[in-house]
Formats: sequence, structure tokens, C-alpha cells
Amino acid sequence: MILIDGKKIANRIKDEIVAEILAANNGNIHADARPHLAIVLVGVRPDSELYVSLKEREAKKVGVDTTLYRLPEDAHEAELEEVINFLNNDSGTDAILLQLPLPDHMNADKIIALMNPKKDVDGFHPENLAKINCTGSEIFVPPLGQVVLEILEEAKIDPAGLQAVVIANSDVFGETLGKILQQRGAKVEISSPDDKDLADKISEADILVSAAGVPGLIKGEQIKKNVCIIDVGITKTADGKIKGDADAESVKDKAGYLTPVPGGVGPITIATALANTVKIWKKNKKTE
Repeated sequence: MILIDGKKIANRIKDEIVAEILAANNGNIHADARPHLAIVLVGVRPDSELYVSLKEREAKKVGVDTTLYRLPEDAHEAELEEVINFLNNDSGTDAILLQLPLPDHMNADKIIALMNPKKDVDGFHPENLAKINCTGSEIFVPPLGQVVLEILEEAKIDPAGLQAVVIANSDVFGETLGKILQQRGAKVEISSPDDKDLADKISEADILVSAAGVPGLIKGEQIKKNVCIIDVGITKTADGKIKGDADAESVKDKAGYLTPVPGGVGPITIATALANTVKIWKKNKKTE
């Protein structure tokens, strides 16, 4: 089994980000013109807290300014709508990242649809999801879709004709990623972690993408030989360890490729989100 080095891929993307910001400022490293990303966090989920802190840290390294807007777990949906509306209309905010999942009492689809699609870093707004089927300059690939494509390219895997299985708690994530893989010619099954037929689907996968947040969900006896496992799941256990959905020890003798947790998908996801921030910022600069 080959472990995919997410940090190496992320570092390449971050180098490209720095170069783009410098080029936009004519090489002046002291220029005040920098992309500004607003991060919205509701509640205190440990995994979300971890991702947000990493995004803030990596953004600082590459020259992207961030502002964190934090709401308590029991905040009313109207309070979150107010924050989104403010950011939509704030000329100093280039891009918005809504950290998912939201608390159960909030309608994530409704909140995402309220966002200004031109500032939507994750690409989950309905207008941006529609652009996934476009070509040329109109195509918009959400960060997690970019992550999967980067990993497949690193592993030299052409998804055309392969069976891809996406396990996700979020419909928007599962459907979006499924659409991206289908565009590349893959046959796609989208499943939830509590699907009664999940084991059968896992056993058929050539490409297995899991974002369930269930440690050890994927085990060696379930998988096909040489499957490429892209582990998006991240869970902080009671002893402080970070675990993925795949049981790395049990899959190591059968899987062809695996993204480790930590150090796999996480760094690339952050880097691609920052890359999207720069794209949005540059587009805004052209229209000023």
C-alpha cells in the first residue's frame, strides 16, 4: 500500500498561491492588497474547531487574511443569516467559508443558498453547483472535489470506467463529489454510513471516498484488492488522537493507496480552499 503524502501536494498548491498573490501585487511582498477570507463557525465541534484553526494558520503563511465569526451552538438560525448577509455585502470580505456541519436545528441548505455565490469558497451554493457541469472558464470545482482529483492524479489513477463509492453524512457533499467523478467517467454509488448495503458497496469500490466521521468504518476484510481509499473522515477521540474512517492497520495489506489521517486529505483541503479564495479575490480585483 502506498500512502498519499497530502502535505507534499498541499505545499505545491500553497507555493502557487504565494506566487499568484505576489504577481497580483507586481512582486511587492509588502503590498496591502491581500485576499480576505471570512470563516463562519457555529458551535464547538472538536473536528470543526481543529479545521478552522488549521485554516487560519495556513492562511497566514501564504498571505491570506482571515476573520473568524463565531456563533454559539444554541444560536438562532436568524443570527447566522444576519452574519451571512453582512458578509455578502461587506466590500472588505472577498470570500466566505461556512464551516460544516451546522447544528441540527439549522438548515444548512437554506444558509448556503443565502450566501453570495461569488464569495462561496466551498462552491456549495446552487449556482456554483450548477457550474460543475460547465466547461472552460465557467467550471467551478469545490475544494473537496479538487482534493479528490489531486489525489487521483498523484496516484496516476484515471477514474474513467472505475467504480467509485462515496460515503457521506452530507447530501450536498456526496452529490457534488459524485457529479465530479461522473464527469471523469467513473461509475458512482453514493451512500450514507448507516446504509444497510454499505459493506457490499465498499467491497465493489475501485475508488472509495469516505467522509462519515466514523473511526474504523472501513476494514480490510471489506475492501477490494488495490482500492484507492481517500479518507476524508476526521474524528478526535477521547484520548486526543485524530482518527480517520479507514482502519489503516487492517487495510494496509489490500489497499493500493490510502490517504493517512492526519496528513492526507486535510492539508490539501485547506490549500484548495485558500486557492479558491485567491481566485475569487483576483476576479474581484478585475471587476473593480
